[in-house]
Amino acid sequence: MTHPLASQVVITRAATAHATSSAFAALIWWAVPVVLVSVAIGYVVWTSKYKDKFQNETNRSVDKFNLFQQTLRGPDSEH
Repeated sequence: MTHPLASQVVITRAATAHATSSAFAALIWWAVPVVLVSVAIGYVVWTSKYKDKFQNETNRSVDKFNLFQQTLRGPDSEH
């Protein structure tokens, strides 16, 4: 014969598991937007402060490569 409180223990454990699951779901619903907003702010800061520096280096590199290509083509080619 089972103890009369055994069913209440099972119900309490199930309710605790459900509450933990609900708390975790709530944490995810808060954590994901907070992380995404942080990443978006970081991207905006990087774009506004540091992108020009990298862009200038890229343009210099492309210009040097174009000059290199022109020297291989010879002085009489226009492109």
